[in-house]
Amino acid sequence: MKRLIFIILLGIAAAAGFNYYQNMRGSNVDLPKPKPYTTPNPAIPPPTTLPVEINLKVPFTSQAPHANWEDPYGEFCEEASALMAAFYLQNKSIASANLADQELLKIKAFEEGWFGYYKDTTAKETMTILKEYFGISDSKLELIYRPSSTQMKEFLAEGKIILVPAAGRLLPNPNYRSPGPLYHMIVVKGYTKDDQFITNDPGTRNGADFLFDYNDVLNAMHDWNGGDVMFGDKVIIVVG
Repeated sequence: MKRLIFIILLGIAAAAGFNYYQNMRGSNVDLPKPKPYTTPNPAIPPPTTLPVEINLKVPFTSQAPHANWEDPYGEFCEEASALMAAFYLQNKSIASANLADQELLKIKAFEEGWFGYYKDTTAKETMTILKEYFGISDSKLELIYRPSSTQMKEFLAEGKIILVPAAGRLLPNPNYRSPGPLYHMIVVKGYTKDDQFITNDPGTRNGADFLFDYNDVLNAMHDWNGGDVMFGDKVIIVVG
């Protein structure tokens, strides 16, 4: 009798289990859906917005502080540009024509000792003057080849100034003595909202804050190459 009862209970349990299994197979139970995997995007820095205008406070001197344009002063554009750049970085002023004159002659003496000459120094040689004579560290000096006007504006926005070697007769400055310098160098220290660079042009006593169109500076930009300056490299010295 007990055996019969056990068999009956076992059958009932089996039937219940079979029904439960069938119900689960046909059920519409909503299981949680897995979340899709997404690859994280790398952080993208926001675009840099340049100031509308910049005019850095760079001291000015012409290459002929006493208006004597005979040599060596007629050849002092690179020396005057280096002097302005160094004094800007060192937070010094060019307080008088006498001071400027003395400093230019000291640079000339350094060049004659270092290079064996002082006329027509290239961008690299001018950078050597800044480094070896004025003691400016390598981290503050950089040569950039074939720069764009946007790159130059970015440097200026960082408080850096730019020395531009140039085929001088391509620079439209009416203050130059005719026919204008074959080789020249200017200091770019800012820009305007009207697409002009603000420069200190040592080739004239009226050169402080002189304006050149972007394209005029880029077109005239040529390093000294021994005489055929129109085919010299397009390069700038960034100081700061």
